[in-house]
Amino acid sequence: MIAPCLAAALAVPPAAAQTSRIGEAVVIQNEVLRVAAPATSQINVGDGVLRNETVRTGTDSAARLVMIDSTNLSLGPNASLTLDRTVFNDEHSYRDIAIRLATGAFRFVTGHSEKNAYKITTQLATIGVRGTILDILNQRGQTMVVLQEGASQVCTLSFQCVQLTQPGDTAIITATGGGKATIRKTNTPPWTFAATCASAAGLCTVNDFADNSPGVDYTGILCGR
Repeated sequence: MIAPCLAAALAVPPAAAQTSRIGEAVVIQNEVLRVAAPATSQINVGDGVLRNETVRTGTDSAARLVMIDSTNLSLGPNASLTLDRTVFNDEHSYRDIAIRLATGAFRFVTGHSEKNAYKITTQLATIGVRGTILDILNQRGQTMVVLQEGASQVCTLSFQCVQLTQPGDTAIITATGGGKATIRKTNTPPWTFAATCASAAGLCTVNDFADNSPGVDYTGILCGR
């Protein structure tokens, strides 16, 4: 049962709490590594995802992680993210979850937590969610956020913001030098996670945490954009 494990996790010292299991790998293709200094190790299907660790995919690799609140997070090739912070609300939701996207292509499908619990950041942007499916491409000097479902507020680090409210709404944040960035909005996305969906079976399926059912496959619906 999750509840006793949660109680035990809250009772352990802070150093042990840093390794709390907060999710699970459900799709792994080729090289998907957990990076925890000074070592790296391969992640396999069924392995736990831990707080304060970095997950990195290699070339021709992909992964889908399901958090305990049923957030589904898909990573394309050469992607890297860090699960910075999690504060449990109960055994099925977070009061606070922070995810830092370093580089690569991602699909983010929110779970059962309150929408203001999610904190998604890149080197250029902060991304707020409201019942959301987002495609995010983070590259050197640019972050692109494409709304597939729900709504999102995307802001630069200097608090210039755009609202994404319709499917296809896209925020593009571009570094201009000197720590500054511009942000613009379009409804004609130059990129989506669509091409990446086909790279691994189940990559764009959405499952509840600890659910052994096949899940809902969004490949045909969302990846067809």
